[in-house]
Amino acid sequence: MRGLALWVMCASALCGQTPRTPEWARQVVYDALEALGGEKFLAMRDRVEEGRSYAFYREDLSGMSRVKFYIRYLTPPEPMQPDFMGQRERRAFGKNEDVYIIFNEEGGWEVTYRGARPMGEALFESYKETLLHNVLHTLRVRLKEPGMAFDPVGTDIVDRQPCNVVRIVDGANRQTTVWFHQSTKLPVRQMWEKRDPKLRFRIEEVTIFDKYRDAGGGVLWPFVVRRERNGERNFEMYADMVTINRGLTDDLFTLSGSLKILDPKGSNIRPGRK
Repeated sequence: MRGLALWVMCASALCGQTPRTPEWARQVVYDALEALGGEKFLAMRDRVEEGRSYAFYREDLSGMSRVKFYIRYLTPPEPMQPDFMGQRERRAFGKNEDVYIIFNEEGGWEVTYRGARPMGEALFESYKETLLHNVLHTLRVRLKEPGMAFDPVGTDIVDRQPCNVVRIVDGANRQTTVWFHQSTKLPVRQMWEKRDPKLRFRIEEVTIFDKYRDAGGGVLWPFVVRRERNGERNFEMYADMVTINRGLTDDLFTLSGSLKILDPKGSNIRPGRK
């Protein structure tokens, strides 16, 4: 068995390729972290994205809006805990931002002039699951989480560009396959799978990251994000501006005491996915 492993390593070397090992996969991931800004990326305290979001249903445009995403990163616990959410988020819609969504550790709320409507548990869990699969969130928040592993997949071509492919697996066995550009080292595509909660058929979630630009202080962030579900696009975000370390405070991510809490049944907002 040792002889076979040695032969594979020698064959790879003769072909001019690095052996695809867990150590190789880990290096690909940490090269991506360095390309995004390294320690500056890890020190990012908050982020604001502003731009245009589009929702699609069966490839047809079903909604569009000006949207502003406010993200505040949380200090990780010591020791690091599994499934650490790691951030609070506010999504504000329209010019006046008087319609918005809040996500924090306690749940999610849709807020309009009528008041705040709690999101159902299923919607909040869907948001959290999507967040925990997001490679950019993993690189910023979750790399030191216990049980995190990096499996080598190999190489592939995405949009005529060669990529290294790594499967990131966390302690709860969430698996996210990520394509990293071989030259820039940046993540350009990710894919993960889930099951429909009722019918149990497989759902493939794909996210494409494009147009990386400096968000300030040497931190790179994608200004274009596209999502597909089972091969059909369902969300696109085109950012006009991304800035970091704006000094965001907790009041942005908590409900005002003057807000009326509405019946959780029903929904006034059809939020863009991100």
